[in-house]
Amino acid sequence: MCVSMYSAVWSREETTERNYYTRYHNMSEITAWMEQMKRENPDVVSSMVYGQTYERRNITLLKIGLSSTGRKKAIWMDCGIHAREWIAPAFCQYFVREILRTYKTDTKVNEMMKNLDFYITPVLNVDGYIYSWHNESTRLWRKSRSPGTGGCTCYGTDLNRNFYANWGMVGVSTDCCFETYCGTKALSESEAWAVTDMLGKMREDILAFLTIHSYGQLILVPYGHPNISAPNYDELMEVGLGAAKAIKAVHGMDYTVGTSPDVLYANSGSSRDFARLIGIPLSFTFELRDKGEHGFELPEDQIQPTCEEAYAGAQHIITYTHDKAFYSYAATVRATLSTIICLYKKVK
Repeated sequence: MCVSMYSAVWSREETTERNYYTRYHNMSEITAWMEQMKRENPDVVSSMVYGQTYERRNITLLKIGLSSTGRKKAIWMDCGIHAREWIAPAFCQYFVREILRTYKTDTKVNEMMKNLDFYITPVLNVDGYIYSWHNESTRLWRKSRSPGTGGCTCYGTDLNRNFYANWGMVGVSTDCCFETYCGTKALSESEAWAVTDMLGKMREDILAFLTIHSYGQLILVPYGHPNISAPNYDELMEVGLGAAKAIKAVHGMDYTVGTSPDVLYANSGSSRDFARLIGIPLSFTFELRDKGEHGFELPEDQIQPTCEEAYAGAQHIITYTHDKAFYSYAATVRATLSTIICLYKKVK
């Protein structure tokens, strides 16, 4: 492990301390933390294994929400699809801590916990993340850990180029030694398949999809292909710009909002694009700090401010999503009832 750069061992008791969330944590520590979140919050937190990695490790999410007798709508968030982006799993942990810390006292968070379930995967690319902690020479590993095929001796596929969303068209490589290698076919990787399967089963319930990356300080909206626009592009931009404004209000950091081709580069096969293609209306990629000074090796003293501002941005999107679904629906029901009453009176 990278013990020379980052803390490597934390006791179970220390996970309750504030400074736990100002450090990066290896996979075994994150797994222990997930168990602790369930143990300490049994009424609102459960876990689910929804797939396995190439190296046969479990892909696990936390489901967070207040119990309900009816079917609930959902928010999806995943972190750590790219192994070297350590700030992403740190944010997922911070996000979980914050909603659990505030839902009993913050009326808005409590309302959303009643109406929504949060499905949060702290580390999606488990094999790659573990490998990135192996030593300093592996710290910047990006891809999965599946072996190359057809005589290629390199390892790994870029999981965020492997989804069935204009797969293989732009911004990818077919050389398995490249960091943007898209795989032999769409969903060749078990990790991408696991997410696809979950989203497919929940597509009618998921209102927003958030996938967390670094770096660049960006909020990306669908699509990654330069010639394809989302049908609700204007709405996505409006919500994204609102999130960027909320982020800036925390520590003054500027986040740029737009499609990947407009503000970064064209790419296909992303999970964000797949989520939008199957009908999840609000789908965003967050690229957290910084803008390149430290890049993927963001110092630990920037974890807390990065998470604080990103939380504000995510909360803006989730609040918009919630209010659109529940308040707009209530207004529609009221209008419909009013129309029925008027018609009834005319008939009488």
